[in-house]
Amino acid sequence: MDEARGLVIRARSDRAAFVQLYRRHYDMIFRYCAHRLFSRAAAEDVTSEVFLKMVENFHGFRGTDAQFRNWLYRIATNAVNNHLRRMNRRNRLLRAACEQASNQTADCEESSKKLALLRETMLSLKPRYQTIITLRFFENMKLIEIADVLGSSPGTVRSQMARALAKLRAKMGSCRTA
Repeated sequence: MDEARGLVIRARSDRAAFVQLYRRHYDMIFRYCAHRLFSRAAAEDVTSEVFLKMVENFHGFRGTDAQFRNWLYRIATNAVNNHLRRMNRRNRLLRAACEQASNQTADCEESSKKLALLRETMLSLKPRYQTIITLRFFENMKLIEIADVLGSSPGTVRSQMARALAKLRAKMGSCRTA
């Protein structure tokens, strides 16, 4: 039995192992949430939700450390998508405020403009496309890992990523020319 799988098994009855499992995965889940939500405070809240759900459902998990990681990403993806749905109205207002602020501060640095444009463009994509792009390019996950997180086939993820990137490029291009 490898050490990683042993940690998941030991965590069922050993608090120290459970804490070690939590610490091993907390930073990556927080980083993923932060990349998806573009807000440290929101990422902290959603990460807390993820680990609460993990604690509530840990008794039913059976698998290796890699499967545990992907299970956590799946929980995080659902929590982020739920948060985005709840905050949809707030995000529209925030985007409008960002546009207004962008118009008022013409001398902003180019990098902050690009980041704001990327943020707005990412938030305009479907949540599934946001998830795929974030997992692939911010979390450096392979297609097969993303497929496992999303419960899809690698081929489906590949085609959805191509569509997501095409939409992202089109929206980024149209925003630059506007």
